Amino acid sequence: MITTAKRLDTVEEYYFSSKLREVRQLMSEGKPIINMGIGSPDLSPSKAVIEAVAAAIQDENGHGYQSYQGLPEMRQAMADFYRDQFGVEVNPNNEILPLMGSKEGIMHISLAFLNEGDHVLIPNPGYPTYTSVTNLVQAVPVYYDLKEENGWEPDFEALDKLDLSKVKIMWLGYPHMPTGARGSFALFEKLVAFAKKHNILLINDNPYSFVLNDNPMSLLQVEGAKDVALELNSLSKTFNMAGWRVGMVLGNPEIIDAVLKVKSNMDSGMYYGIQKGAIAALKCDKSWFEDQNKIYRRRRELTEKLAEKLNCKVYKEGVGLFVWAKLPEGIQSSEKFIDEILYEKHIFITPGTIFGSNGEGYIRFSLCVKEEKVQEAIDRF
Repeated sequence: MITTAKRLDTVEEYYFSSKLREVRQLMSEGKPIINMGIGSPDLSPSKAVIEAVAAAIQDENGHGYQSYQGLPEMRQAMADFYRDQFGVEVNPNNEILPLMGSKEGIMHISLAFLNEGDHVLIPNPGYPTYTSVTNLVQAVPVYYDLKEENGWEPDFEALDKLDLSKVKIMWLGYPHMPTGARGSFALFEKLVAFAKKHNILLINDNPYSFVLNDNPMSLLQVEGAKDVALELNSLSKTFNMAGWRVGMVLGNPEIIDAVLKVKSNMDSGMYYGIQKGAIAALKCDKSWFEDQNKIYRRRRELTEKLAEKLNCKVYKEGVGLFVWAKLPEGIQSSEKFIDEILYEKHIFITPGTIFGSNGEGYIRFSLCVKEEKVQEAIDRF
């Protein structure tokens, strides 16, 4: 019998991979499932994006291997986007690396900077992939608490009391997933100062800035941030291109070059047509964001009504693609709570526990559900 690598003992199958099999089984049995669990936009990219891809398919030079660093025009479009939206200047030649989705960037960065036994600061609650990738590269997850009473922001006094001597990387993501906490420029300044003080590589995962958020921010807006920080971003949520797998990592040339060394040994470039579509998306004007947010705002209002129907308390300050809500007093398990709703009302909601122990007592609703479906979910109660 062929045995698997020991590193696989440190991870489990991704929650949504296994849970959605269960959901699909219920659907195959004829159950009218409403999926409010996963953050995969159901809206379409702009017409300009589709037209750009359609034209690119006809280009006879567009079907071969592409540069590991992406088309120069795409890197320029990414640089222009950061300048126009965040006021951040980045050199498209050596401070931006396009990715096949920002999720792969988590692995590339970890492979580039972590040795066995290095420690990694991971938010609790936070994106589960930070932990799984850390385990896969045989580094050690060290969790830092994010709690509602602190606005879902780090407690710097508690952080400074940790043994940080082995910490190499600190993951964060504002606007925060799953809670929707916005963060602030003052928080980013504290984080950069913390990273400089302790010689830690700081990485902000920033795919939700333009969803229901009137003040998009980048960690790279902080003076001197490039000395110690990277930022991941993605076209998945902002431009409804989750399945296209287009992301980027931005930072100083030395750090970007280290990530490129890993990436160039992992893939053979992004398809030409997808890059052309990404360029068109990044050139969308202000009206694109306004139109998308009109839809998400109506969906959020309805989703909050659904949460309140369940006697949950909504985190009203949240932005992004999800609604985060606290369970009623006396409910002991968020996973048991959502399973009862799944099997009794045929509505799938994400339990907060998959994001860490501080997610217990909370649930997360996705806004990637049409209004009439959200209303139908409300009516089931």
